Amino acid sequence: MPSRLLATSKKLRAKPNNSHPPVKCPTCKKSGDWFAGKYGPFCSHRCKLVDLGKWFSAEHAISEPLRPEHFEKFANLPPGGHLDKPEG
Repeated sequence: MPSRLLATSKKLRAKPNNSHPPVKCPTCKKSGDWFAGKYGPFCSHRCKLVDLGKWFSAEHAISEPLRPEHFEKFANLPPGGHLDKPEG
């Protein structure tokens, strides 16, 4: 394998991180710590774009509109505003 290809394939691998369990890429099903990488939960930019294309072509779709009763079981959860702030 040419060294340039080997270097590229190493860049695509997610870096190990003990804070997240391994997950499977939704597109290609490769297992890894994809949330630690740039494209999480996807393993690569390509897999992210393939998934986006499936949404645009309606291959992926939300089966029915959300109604208020869908949210009832979440009514007692604490506010999650802190979850949107970057860690650091």
